[in-house]
Amino acid sequence: MNNTNETSTIETGVFGPVYRQFEKKPKEAILFLKEQKNGECINALYRDDIGFVDIVWGVGGQHGYGLCHIIENHEAEFNQLGFKIEEFIPLVFAFGIYDESPKENKIKLSGEKFMLIIKTKWNDQNKRFVMTAFDLRPMSRKNPKRAERARKKGI
Repeated sequence: MNNTNETSTIETGVFGPVYRQFEKKPKEAILFLKEQKNGECINALYRDDIGFVDIVWGVGGQHGYGLCHIIENHEAEFNQLGFKIEEFIPLVFAFGIYDESPKENKIKLSGEKFMLIIKTKWNDQNKRFVMTAFDLRPMSRKNPKRAERARKKGI
């Protein structure tokens, strides 16, 4: 029996508690963050042309970011497509067409009906995390001109 007064410290990052046990395990990371509702799962996603990307809980609302924002604003869209969010994000990440915009500090992964945006900087620091993901089909119903511009760009 160890009688020392050891206390385990939880690493804290810019988005709250840091969880490192989900490297290359995006589905598990998403399910975990949905329960915790706080923190960031480091290196949960990986793709050869992009490298590692974190999944963060973030904040909700129209101008939010991270998993909280995605759930609040877009989860119903994924459900209509027949996907759970923990399936949709890794799928789009794996198969989306890569488009980097260094000026905007973003990487866009897109297809005909979906987009995932990865932020590459946060508070002037290099930090790659899933900012948002959404189905493009509702865009065409809400704003046909915007949807047409997106299609012309190959989204």
